[in-house]
Amino acid sequence: PYVLITPNPTRRSQLQQNAKKELDDLERWKEEHRPGPIRLAPQRLGGKEPEAQARQNQQMMLVQSKHQHKHKREEYVKARKAAEEAEIQQRKAVQREKAERLEAKRRQQEMQRREMFLEDQCDKPDELLSRLDLALPRNGSSQTATRRPEAAAWRKSHGYKQALWEDENRRLEEMKQEQRRKAELMASKQRQEEEARTRALRAEHR
Repeated sequence: PYVLITPNPTRRSQLQQNAKKELDDLERWKEEHRPGPIRLAPQRLGGKEPEAQARQNQQMMLVQSKHQHKHKREEYVKARKAAEEAEIQQRKAVQREKAERLEAKRRQQEMQRREMFLEDQCDKPDELLSRLDLALPRNGSSQTATRRPEAAAWRKSHGYKQALWEDENRRLEEMKQEQRRKAELMASKQRQEEEARTRALRAEHR
């Protein structure tokens, strides 16, 4: 079961009248505060130059914009190619440096083998002299005569060894200087590569 409550006619009528009055007041306020007409002094629009001149200037600006865009694109492509070429040269330089290190190692090993061979050749006359000392009688003149050719051979071998050592040291020093020059060149190329990449990024973001 439910109960139906009917509205109060007097109160309902009063609420409707109040709402209508508020709406009428709002419309009247809008009408009173409506902005008036805008009055501006007449003036000539379009600038001071004639239409033909304006169109010509517009066409020139369009052509210049196309040229600038093309120039920026060419700069970007050029900088990109320079960066790629610098990277390729850097890789080649790294490979050359590895090959030079291997060559220096090979030369050093070769020099060590030569030194060992020369030392072995120098030790053989000493061993031979020791055997002759044991085999020959104790005669000073005969021992001196026997040792003279052996001493000359040792001096010759020692001189050759010394010359070989000096020549190899000179070659190693030249290789070190060449490596220093290549390292400086590689550093310079890396700086150029960074500059090229920076220019390419700037051209790309323009």
